[in-house]
Amino acid sequence: MRRSKEETAETRRRIIETAAREFRTHGIAGVGIAELMARSELTHGGFYRHFASKDALAAEACRAALGETTGQIAAAADKAPQGRGLETVLRRYLNKLHRDTPEKGCSLAAIGSEAARGDGDVRAAMTEGYLSLVATVRRQLTGLPAAEAEDRALAIVAGMIGCLTMARLVDDEDLSNRILRAGRQHLAGSG
Repeated sequence: MRRSKEETAETRRRIIETAAREFRTHGIAGVGIAELMARSELTHGGFYRHFASKDALAAEACRAALGETTGQIAAAADKAPQGRGLETVLRRYLNKLHRDTPEKGCSLAAIGSEAARGDGDVRAAMTEGYLSLVATVRRQLTGLPAAEAEDRALAIVAGMIGCLTMARLVDDEDLSNRILRAGRQHLAGSG
């Protein structure tokens, strides 16, 4: 019996969602196709009906995860009181919950260094996500000339990713918390 288009789309969505979570937790190289399909409650053989390769799935998973992250941050910034959008972005991104739950967070910080060595599609997905975050931060930098605001937003987002990455990397929780706090304070002054 042939599956309906809706069932096929739902299965594909489930694989992408599982991959996004697993890749952010274990890295792209740390998760095999068989394991990924089992965690999606599907058989290994069905993978290639949906994706040409693991790299193709990785690109879609990164795109989906970053779309979710940037969407949440943009929504929070849009609801922030006037003049508090950048602070809101920084508090949403540089916090203990985000640090401690990479499987639900930003792919740029979770697997960025691995993706930098990935194929062009994965890097393109990561670039799109980065630029989406930059656009969100850029909208908070009112009153600056456009080119200056764009440059500051590029640096602020890179700083956010770096601070979160380092907060996850260090083996001292107090130091990790200081990195998050210092990042929020320093990057807020960049606006």
